[in-house]
Amino acid sequence: MTSVEDARKFYAQLMAASAGSADPRLEQAFATVPREAFLGPGPWTVVAGRALITGNGKIMTPSADPVHIYQDVLVALDADKGINNGEPSLHAMWIGRIAPRPGQAVTHVGAGTGYYTALLARLVSPGAVTAFELEADLAAKATKNLETYDNVSVIHGDAVTSDLPPSDIIYVNAGVIAPPVAWLRALKPGGRMIFPWRPSQSVGLAVTVTRTDKGFACDPFMRSWFIPCVGASVANSAAKIPDLQQAARSRSIWLTSDRAPDRTATAVIGDVWFSSQALGGRRQRQ
Repeated sequence: MTSVEDARKFYAQLMAASAGSADPRLEQAFATVPREAFLGPGPWTVVAGRALITGNGKIMTPSADPVHIYQDVLVALDADKGINNGEPSLHAMWIGRIAPRPGQAVTHVGAGTGYYTALLARLVSPGAVTAFELEADLAAKATKNLETYDNVSVIHGDAVTSDLPPSDIIYVNAGVIAPPVAWLRALKPGGRMIFPWRPSQSVGLAVTVTRTDKGFACDPFMRSWFIPCVGASVANSAAKIPDLQQAARSRSIWLTSDRAPDRTATAVIGDVWFSSQALGGRRQRQ
């Protein structure tokens, strides 16, 4: 029979391959952070395939043997609220894309019970990770699960209304209609944010943002669906909401206080707007 150690090692290899990252530390992080320590006692309910869309396809593991959860499946944390541990290959890809480095400061929005927080903490150590979780029970579990990680602080609070610390990386695990202004301002020069952009029920994209000396460059790079972020998922009546094609053409993000929306605007949502024009001046076709 396969041991947990062997299953975790093979799982880590799969995640590193999914990430497409040249950083060997990513595989090491997945191999050394025990996923079962963040899921509560088994057996566990796993979610696979079209269950993400239809709600069907939830399967109980045959036992509490952790070997069963070292696959590319979601594991339910709060089935009633649709909260799960997340798809490992997606997070591997996201983490590889933002390329955490030792000594960097990370803010994790929507930490759940802390599994991906722990991975980020390993990758930036001795850098600090600040993890926000709005749900009280999940925040309490994350605090307990991460108590051995000296570089992690868990905050039971609302990241939308709270002050975020200056961050090299902001890693967001809840869908927002637009990144709050405070999140953009919390990025250090050269800092990166990755977030699920969900400006409407029919549009869901993963977006990276990089703060440069010219402004905020953005890159919508894949379809992505997360549960809505409380306080940052509803638009006002004056918003310009993009369709999928318009959203995918976005190349920069601006604060309305810095620059008024112009004809390149693909979306205008509150104090933030998206432009099809890259910071270097090249404009995508409208």
